[in-house]
Parts: sequence; C-alpha cells; structure tokens
Amino acid sequence: MKTRLLGTSLLLLLFAVSLTTTPTRAQERVLGEEIIDPGIQLTFEAAPQDDVTPYDQNLSEEATDLHLEVLVGWAEDSDVNVPEGAPRGGFVGYLQFFATVTNEDTGQKMKVDFIPHLTLGDAMHYARNISLPGDPDDSYTVRFDVRPPAETEVAFHESWREAYGTPLFEAQAFTYEGLDLADVAAATR
Repeated sequence: MKTRLLGTSLLLLLFAVSLTTTPTRAQERVLGEEIIDPGIQLTFEAAPQDDVTPYDQNLSEEATDLHLEVLVGWAEDSDVNVPEGAPRGGFVGYLQFFATVTNEDTGQKMKVDFIPHLTLGDAMHYARNISLPGDPDDSYTVRFDVRPPAETEVAFHESWREAYGTPLFEAQAFTYEGLDLADVAAATR
C-alpha cells in the first residue's frame, strides 16, 4: 500500500511540475544542407527569435517571428575535397547571403540580407531576425541566394588562382518549398 501511495504521489508531483515549468526550448530546424565548390558546406536553418545587437541594425525580438541562419564552413566530410590548408569545419568569411521568403498561401514576399552573427553554440554564422510575410501557420518558400565575396573584399594569391581561379565560387541559389515554420515561430530560447 505504501508503494502504491508513493507512486501515486510521485506521479501527481510530476504532473504539477509539468504545469508550472516553461516549455522546452525548440532547436533550430535545418531547412537544407548544400556543398558548393571548393568544398564549402552551407546549412540553412530556421531558429526561434532572438535578442540581437546592435539594436539599430537588427529587428527586435518582439517584432520577430524567427531567426533565419546560414552556417558556413569548410566541409567536415572527408569525402569532400577542401583546399589545402582549409580547416575542416572552419568558418568561411566575407560571403554574401540574401533570402526571399514567400507566403505560398497569399503570394506575399519579403527579402532580407544576412550579416555575420556570433553566438554560443553556432559561433560565427550569417543570420537575420525576420517577421514572416503572413501568419506563421501559412506555408512558406524560402530562396537563399549565395554570392562570393566582392572583388575588393578578398585578395587571391597566385597559388589559389592557379588551383581554383576567381571568384571564390559562382553565385548560386537554393530554394526550399512547403515549409511549415509555425512551431519555430512559436518557440522561445
């Protein structure tokens, strides 16, 4: 009888605690992963809104639905060739990212440019807080445009030019359709 009473009491306690605690923090959702030559890995993510400074250059957390991110590094997979001296997993700087977010239900669009961000966990990445063009429950398409550094931002040594040429890579676009972002938009950090 004591064991049954103790078990029932423990269940009631766990139930009461579950009602008073905050929801589990949502993890970032990977929208897609790509590899572009010369061995650069791109991971496109949607994450819960966040408090990002400087405030005059970033949408406030209160006005944000979600945080779009691009994690960029030299490919970690040993089956992917990376340039000599490139540290696998190391951040690739000076890239340019833009996103077009389209509400598939209404056709409404919004465009955003990404800037470098620094956070614990992801370290250096490119990102922006955004407000979705419509209800978070709608279906979305996100097109990410990826451009190499501008000609005046990175200098190329002869050894690199002979092996890979310039620019670092050709501009590319990656599109992900039918995205349900409601759970990310509802999540907190």
